[in-house]
Amino acid sequence: MLITIDFSAETPIYTQLKDQIITGIAGKALAPGEALPSVRRMAADIGVNVNTVGKAYTILKDEGYITIDRRSGCFVSAEFPPADEQFFRGLREQLLPIAAAAACRSVGTESFQSLCKKIYEELEVRS
Repeated sequence: MLITIDFSAETPIYTQLKDQIITGIAGKALAPGEALPSVRRMAADIGVNVNTVGKAYTILKDEGYITIDRRSGCFVSAEFPPADEQFFRGLREQLLPIAAAAACRSVGTESFQSLCKKIYEELEVRS
């Protein structure tokens, strides 16, 4: 999986990395049990500070996307936590400003839902 960091973006680098790994997992570019590069290797590969990668990996671990073993490394989780009430609260918080921006630009409900559905289907189609 290729990680691409936009150093000029307003989105923090650790967030870009975290989001791309989650997208890779959802799109099956990263398989359950697959090893991820070590923090040092990933930092060197993408040209960022090790603490930046460490922060992304810690968040991924806390959210259940990866497991970390100091002896054997980082791996994509074999099982993910269920989508509970807390997950849906966080999902709503993330979607709200996106939906609001779409509404400000007069994007209709059907167009917004269609785009969301298309993105979701693209993730499911990848193998």
